[in-house]
Amino acid sequence: MKLPLLVLACSLLTSVSGAIQAQTNDTQASEAAPRWRAGLSRTDLARQDVSKSGYELIQARVDFAPGVAAPRHSHPGEEVAFVLEGTLEYQLADRPPVTLKAGNSLVIPAGTPHVARNVGIGKASELATYFVRKDLPLVKAED
Repeated sequence: MKLPLLVLACSLLTSVSGAIQAQTNDTQASEAAPRWRAGLSRTDLARQDVSKSGYELIQARVDFAPGVAAPRHSHPGEEVAFVLEGTLEYQLADRPPVTLKAGNSLVIPAGTPHVARNVGIGKASELATYFVRKDLPLVKAED
């Protein structure tokens, strides 16, 4: 009788601690976020070392309020942006802008400065998957 109760208690503790950790990460990220990120949020979903030494895979959900843009930035590796909902416009370096709707994706080459903007009438979200160097910050602001 004690063993099933112990297993249940451990399961609940694991679930609660995971939820608290996720909330703590979101709170820390939002507290550290500069003013230009109002209306823009990122929730990390997965982070895992990969077989290439010094690299990791990060997956995040990025939500954009209507009219909000992520400032020009780059990443120390490739990004695959998959639009989950809404309409996002991506401006990569000096290329013409590309508009993607839910279900469309775009590969952003390593180190390429880019801007993503919600050009739809409602909320827009993307699933961003990064294959990046571990020794560098995920996001580098570009002028």
